[in-house]
Amino acid sequence: MRKILTISLNPALDSAADVAVVTPDVKLRCVNPTLEPGGGGVNVSRAIKLLGGESAAFVALGGATGNMMSELLAEENVHFTRFDGPVMTRQSFAISETETGKQYRFGQPGPVWPAQDAARALGEIRKLLEKDMLVVASGSLPPGVADDFYVKLGLMIADAGALMVVDTSGDAQQAIMADGKGLVHVLRMDRHESEILAGRPLTTLKSAADFAQDVAKKEHAKLVILARGAEGSVFATEDMRFHWVAPKVQVISKVGAGDSFVAGLTYGLAQDMSLQDAGRLATAAAAAAVQSPGSQLCKKPMVDALLENTEYAEI
Repeated sequence: MRKILTISLNPALDSAADVAVVTPDVKLRCVNPTLEPGGGGVNVSRAIKLLGGESAAFVALGGATGNMMSELLAEENVHFTRFDGPVMTRQSFAISETETGKQYRFGQPGPVWPAQDAARALGEIRKLLEKDMLVVASGSLPPGVADDFYVKLGLMIADAGALMVVDTSGDAQQAIMADGKGLVHVLRMDRHESEILAGRPLTTLKSAADFAQDVAKKEHAKLVILARGAEGSVFATEDMRFHWVAPKVQVISKVGAGDSFVAGLTYGLAQDMSLQDAGRLATAAAAAAVQSPGSQLCKKPMVDALLENTEYAEI
């Protein structure tokens, strides 16, 4: 089995709770509070653990909130290397309105990084890289970190003979598309991000597959995945394109669904599953995550139950 390393420069201490109705100018009494370690790579490592696998996490943590995240990760038996980041680790909040089913999500930008800290992080990550390892670059970059950080990381990963899985957005994603040609093994994006890159609406699964395959043919990634929400996900390589969709489920919280998807996919690839089987596991993991409250992730019994009825189609 391949080793897995996740990278989190901008993790978050995730708080979640329920309230009957979100109303301005009054004190809202919340119930069912939770507090969990979060952020892209952190959640991927946590979800891999829930699926029965193991990974190593490189996590930038600072201050009291960083210390709390360290304790929470240790409680979940997630193996991690702590990198001392500047100031305090950011926090995020998710409030679910029980009377309407709506969820309100608030994310802080994170502490500003001096340029030397980003260089220092790359140096520490280099020490952890191994041949054939799957390295997951997931989540946003902190303020102050250059947009091409994941490009520089990709060059290091390629030099080590490892494979890079990317799930990011915004300027970091644009930098990967502009300067990361040939560096990415798996590139995942959501519908909104894919339509920005395409410069047009991708209203059908076929149009999404056409765009994803075009990205793959231009060598931006070996496997390109477009998440389509309730429509499932479209997968494309240079010579193959297919679609997985999970059965309809009750959506309780969307927090961590994308990270659970990446966890399922990476865990499947680490076990040498075919692209189709890894995609199936990823799709079921995302569907399991949305049925969990707050920022809880995919639970294996729920994933196993969903796998049987997850549907495959070639496009």
